[in-house]
Amino acid sequence: MANTFKKIQTVTVGAGGAATIDFTSIPQTYTDLKIVVSARHTTSETSNDVLATINSSTSGFTARRLYGSGSSAASDTNARVVGMTVGASATASVFGNSEVYFPNYTSSNYKSYSADLVGETNASTAYQILIAGLWSNTDAITSISLAPGSGSFVQYSTATLYGVSNVPAAGNAKATGGIITYDDTYVYHTFPWSGTFTPLTSLTADYLVVAGGGGAGGAQATDVGSGGGGAGGLRCTVGATGGGGTLESALSLTANTGYTVTVGAGGAGGFDTAYGTNGSNSVFSTITSTGGGGGARFGAAGSSGGSGGGGGTSGGGGAGTANQGFAGAAGLGSGARTGGGGGGAGVAGTAGSSGGHGGNGVTTSISGTSTTYAGGGGGGAGASGNGGTGGTGGGANGSNYSGNGNSATANTGGGGGGASAPGSARTGGTGGSGIVIVRYAK
Repeated sequence: MANTFKKIQTVTVGAGGAATIDFTSIPQTYTDLKIVVSARHTTSETSNDVLATINSSTSGFTARRLYGSGSSAASDTNARVVGMTVGASATASVFGNSEVYFPNYTSSNYKSYSADLVGETNASTAYQILIAGLWSNTDAITSISLAPGSGSFVQYSTATLYGVSNVPAAGNAKATGGIITYDDTYVYHTFPWSGTFTPLTSLTADYLVVAGGGGAGGAQATDVGSGGGGAGGLRCTVGATGGGGTLESALSLTANTGYTVTVGAGGAGGFDTAYGTNGSNSVFSTITSTGGGGGARFGAAGSSGGSGGGGGTSGGGGAGTANQGFAGAAGLGSGARTGGGGGGAGVAGTAGSSGGHGGNGVTTSISGTSTTYAGGGGGGAGASGNGGTGGTGGGANGSNYSGNGNSATANTGGGGGGASAPGSARTGGTGGSGIVIVRYAK
């Protein structure tokens, strides 16, 4: 994708001068705005500020300004300053130049802005300024007015307003959002974090939606192995099998409609007697994948989730969610005293005398490369001293004898590894964050 600038309007001040330069009825069809200003003002100061009024408001502005004069540098706070203009004592026929950028100007969030300014005086003092600011207002920007800090703009002062849009790179992409790559056949939008997917035309899209993996259980000082975290639920349209063994159908998406993408965080590992926390759900359009179940402490069952968490020593495994993942395994009591492995999107976790193994995840080529996601976390070690292995797809290994659990791999939905704690309470491993990938034909 590339950012393309389109000129919306240029204002050039005439012979009589002007108190303000105004942009009204700003279109709401772009992603960002940019204003380029070349200005001189009527009073005697060598330089002065250009101040902004947004939607007729002069309140809600905060900013930090860094500036240098050619011989020294300093910083300060300021409000409404977005540009620089030079005055009558500056070198004749020289103008101050500024660029100010407003990203996401139509959003319902506060509006940040940045500015790059220089006062061209052809003298020993020539200010250069960088500004980072915020307009604390949730309204979309529909008008911007510019004015010098004193006096009026002189003839030939100009300001140009540009709209900025994301457009397809080399005609390949048909949507915006996420990290965009493509090959000879498909365009891929990868979301390692939450965002919005917006088709520029109606299209049919494949998807992978992986929720955050569950954290592993804590281990008490008198305990041995805790349960591994369950993998995040996985729903997919591309692969040998989907989560829980089921592939789904592609989505039909409407042009110019923003589809929310939520990437679930991994669950935190429990400490001492605490369960691991379930992972958070991931969402794309109407598709929701359930966060992985947390692993359990001594004597307790793992939590249910997209894939189930492993049981602590002597505890049962948590259940998975149909068509998303499999169950966690029970922890072993008696002499073994190990944590159960968390369930994976591809198979269930297992129990074992050396710590239960996490269930393997699912392999898919939806990203253009064959990759495995959503493996369960291994259970914490028992008396044998060895923790269980994490399932393929980012699941973390369980701790060996007397140690904290290992954390799962980010953006895989893997489950955290169980802890092992004779003599000192331990913390289970954190689950891996999820991921969303959208694919469509070029």
